[in-house]
Amino acid sequence: MLKIAVVLGTRPEIIKMAPVIRELESIKTNYFVLHTGQHYSYNMNKVFFEQLKLNDAKYNLEVGSGSHAAQTARILIEIEKVYAIEKPDIILVQGDTNTVLAGALAGTKLHIKIGHIEAGLRSYDRQMPEEINRILTDHCSDYLFAPTEKCKDILKNEGIPENKIFVTGNTIVDAVQQNLRIINDKGLLLDQLRLKPEEYFLVTLHRQENVDNPLNFESILQALDQLASIYRIPIIYPVHPRSRKMMREFNLEPQNIKLLEPLDYLDFLQLEKYAKLILTDSGGIQEESCILGVPCVTLRGNTERPETVEVGANVLAGTDPVKIIASADIMLKKENKWQNPFGDGHASQRIISVLTQ
Repeated sequence: MLKIAVVLGTRPEIIKMAPVIRELESIKTNYFVLHTGQHYSYNMNKVFFEQLKLNDAKYNLEVGSGSHAAQTARILIEIEKVYAIEKPDIILVQGDTNTVLAGALAGTKLHIKIGHIEAGLRSYDRQMPEEINRILTDHCSDYLFAPTEKCKDILKNEGIPENKIFVTGNTIVDAVQQNLRIINDKGLLLDQLRLKPEEYFLVTLHRQENVDNPLNFESILQALDQLASIYRIPIIYPVHPRSRKMMREFNLEPQNIKLLEPLDYLDFLQLEKYAKLILTDSGGIQEESCILGVPCVTLRGNTERPETVEVGANVLAGTDPVKIIASADIMLKKENKWQNPFGDGHASQRIISVLTQ
């Protein structure tokens, strides 16, 4: 029987792989989950497995943080040992992290077929480590699961044979639809925070090029402070631990922003669903806001999700306060009637169907 390895290591990967894992479970496929521990420890991410009603990972590598080279190397060394024991027929990776590159590269060296979920995304910014990871993973994969036709065209233009490319939609649509049903069982976080639907802005900010750069970080926080004053509306910012560390290091103290500890996924999804505006430097949040019908301002000068901009759900603002404030004004005046470009919520079924046919 076909054996599939599902490799993940960060919270966004758990979220986007959850529908794939559920599909593997539903058709009783022989599979196992390997967690590299790239984002903190497996134990800190275990709450995601519990909330999303997933079985525990079979393997936990606990590689932890480190430089890109050190982290990728540790994953390569440890993941090869698991592949040697389990001998999977196909390895599934999703996205653009060091886990994705190391998981695919180790498998390729052992002549195991690689399936890359979310293939073909490009920001065309080689300064972003994620861009290097996604390009290299695409070019050593056997199955490239492109979320959109645009991604398929990018892959073809890079010389990847068309018979390796499958347009499936994005599993984030599956995840959002499935997880919105789960959050109906939870209490409303808005009540605890004394927030009302569509009467607050939501912020995420964690990318290296923003939070490790004191000028960029200060500039964005300054813009958020000004937005809170202009619109007289709460701005909610669940702070990534790395971002909080850099905030302290650069002595940055935003005045008008409500800083929260990191939230579990289902609580965060509630905040996304009811926000009036989302400001983010995350690729995944750009997708989720588009799917949920919430206007988005991206705090970067580029995006690997151009479809969100094309349908009118998102605008690129960069880090300049004037541009951020102007972009927020533009998006707040828009009607959120765009068409979701990422599929119908059945991407995971299409992916597993390709592998098992």
